[in-house]
Amino acid sequence: MVTRDEGPAQAASRLTGRRVTGGRVPSGSPAEVTFDDGTTVMVKRADAPGAVRAEVAGLRWLGGAGAVRVPGVLGHDEHWMVTERVPTGPPDAGAALRFGHALAALHAAGAPAFGAAPPGGPVDAYIGLAPMRNAPGTDWPAWYAEHRVLPYLRAAVDAGTVRPGEAGVIERVCARLPELAGPAEPPARLHGDLWNGNVLWGADGEVRVIDPAAHGGHRETDLAMLELFGCPHLERVLAGYQEAAPLADGHRRRVGVHQLFPLLVHAVLFGRSYAEQALAAARGALAG
Repeated sequence: MVTRDEGPAQAASRLTGRRVTGGRVPSGSPAEVTFDDGTTVMVKRADAPGAVRAEVAGLRWLGGAGAVRVPGVLGHDEHWMVTERVPTGPPDAGAALRFGHALAALHAAGAPAFGAAPPGGPVDAYIGLAPMRNAPGTDWPAWYAEHRVLPYLRAAVDAGTVRPGEAGVIERVCARLPELAGPAEPPARLHGDLWNGNVLWGADGEVRVIDPAAHGGHRETDLAMLELFGCPHLERVLAGYQEAAPLADGHRRRVGVHQLFPLLVHAVLFGRSYAEQALAAARGALAG
């Protein structure tokens, strides 16, 4: 029986049918819960409508590519998700190279359209705590402007984080996206929120990814986000990616274009400093 006061241990037991003997509940989410056989799992709660369904669908879609590893989902409902716990170790250059290869294979697994939601996932999903609508499109520059950049720019202007006189810089990037985007590419299967905090360096020497905002998009967006917030052995990750699936000429000039999306999301969630970074990225993109 589900109750409003249900905690992580009760939820894990209900969703998996296993007996809980211990655990650790930090101030935030997720919590660690230990079963009677000694197995420890992660238990996460999300109350936003469709948030758990979106995350579960995303993990399964990413895992289904047989490329980048993800923790297995052991049980879920509309508010709770139970997943495997990944024992972590120090970042390793060899693991980073393999991660680059795997990330290229994940992207190559493709998506039905730009903005396509994972099978079974909702159209109205999330990136972190921000709403993210998965509306499909066939033309990446138009889709990226309409569904990834401009909604967050409008929200940042409404919140006063981006000043009205500044918004035009980012709007000019959107208008010029057909020429700034580089060669056309098919929709890639994206993690969608690939910052370092969502990359787990496993104690077994293999990388896993968690907390996706998965959708069909441009493969350079995942790489730009990984670069934006830093990642151990990033040069090895990128080298592995280039070995497996070389990026189109001029990709270094396009990094700022792809970083506009996560920077504006962060501006909406966390304030002015990210808005300033977004404006700097936009100016850099326009300057070429």
